[in-house]
Amino acid sequence: MTGEEIRECLEAAGVRPSRQLGQNFLCDPSTARWIVEQLEPASEDAVVEVGPGTGALSEQLLGRVRRLILIEFDARLADWLRRRFADEPSVEVHHADAARFDPRVLWKHRPLKFLGNLPYSSGGAIMRNLLTRPHPFGRAVVMLQKEVVDRMTAVPRTKDYGVLSLRVQCSWRVRRLRTVPPEVFHPRPQVDSAVAVLEPLSDELPVFDLTRFDELVRRGFAQRRKQLHKQLPAEPPWGEVAGRLGLPATARAEELDLAQWVGLARSYDLRRSGGAGQRDDELFDVVDEDDRVVGREQRAVVHAEGLLHRAVHVFLVNGRGELLLQKRSRLKDVHPGAWDSSVAGHLDAGEDYHAAALREMAEEMAVEGVGLEELGRLRPSEATGWEHVALYLGRWEGRPGFPCSEVESVLWMPADELDRWIEARPGDFAGGFLECWKLARGRSQ
Repeated sequence: MTGEEIRECLEAAGVRPSRQLGQNFLCDPSTARWIVEQLEPASEDAVVEVGPGTGALSEQLLGRVRRLILIEFDARLADWLRRRFADEPSVEVHHADAARFDPRVLWKHRPLKFLGNLPYSSGGAIMRNLLTRPHPFGRAVVMLQKEVVDRMTAVPRTKDYGVLSLRVQCSWRVRRLRTVPPEVFHPRPQVDSAVAVLEPLSDELPVFDLTRFDELVRRGFAQRRKQLHKQLPAEPPWGEVAGRLGLPATARAEELDLAQWVGLARSYDLRRSGGAGQRDDELFDVVDEDDRVVGREQRAVVHAEGLLHRAVHVFLVNGRGELLLQKRSRLKDVHPGAWDSSVAGHLDAGEDYHAAALREMAEEMAVEGVGLEELGRLRPSEATGWEHVALYLGRWEGRPGFPCSEVESVLWMPADELDRWIEARPGDFAGGFLECWKLARGRSQ
């Protein structure tokens, strides 16, 4: 859209650009086309666009992607966009603050990409809400104030390197693509903008506790010129940690690269979660079709030979009726990276189902003192991993603490939204969880 077309659209929508809302509308068609190309849109993709304004970027995506989800803060522009795209069934428009928009409704739309000409005043809050793990996006292209992009892409020992740099880089591979001058906007901002592309990291870093990582980074940069050891926990001793990571005793926060910060998070991990995700020598009861013990064998053998064994699943539900899901660590030998029950695990040899459920809650989620109701049993099948499964329900409000070697992240999900996600993308979930969900929802097995 040209500058003249933008002005006509704003007049039709009854909008006068607001500096308070950070409304600077892209009015250069060639720049709009170039930005959209960086998203690498494909016909199977859905795209979430934040701050579409008059649709300068949106119109470049019509007919090229499966679905276009527009999130616009200005009610007048949201109404205007609904009228403009009324004949486009692939477009849905939300009048919402993207910094508070509920991202849980987006998971069912994957594969999903993110596009945003983000307001200078709220760009950081929008990214924290929508692009912080766990998130559903496979790629993101953002345009922000140039100094913000400089901080996102900064390297150690530079003035721009800090908390924002590490918060973004611990989850995304970030590349700055181009500086965008003020003259391609209406009205013209007083500073340059920049475009960056973000690609999610996969296994480039070892597993680590993201919450602990963020806490340590905030501590370290609270006084960035102070020696780091003065701002970190007392245990384990700094000398021991520094020696293991090859850091000088006088290291400062701005001197450590991302890998070293991840090393710190693993060193100060309260859950001691640097393991392999499971132990192959764990001993399980081997059972028959009627759940009678017929022998004992190590985990590795049980799984390799498809022997029948026992497991528990626990659904933790809060007062709003939301189910706690866990995303399994990539280190797991079965269903790595899949979404699963709040708690799931095998019975140790000689252990009963209820005791195993209580133990797994404590080990996987640091949840204790919760009463459990048994919802039912599942017979072994390929879907359950040849496990006899007992499913329990627990009512719980709290913040889980989990070992990152077993659990990557967690997500509270409303039941109806979870139904829609499962219907659209059953492959996102572990097979045993899907069978348990059918049981809990009273559906035929």
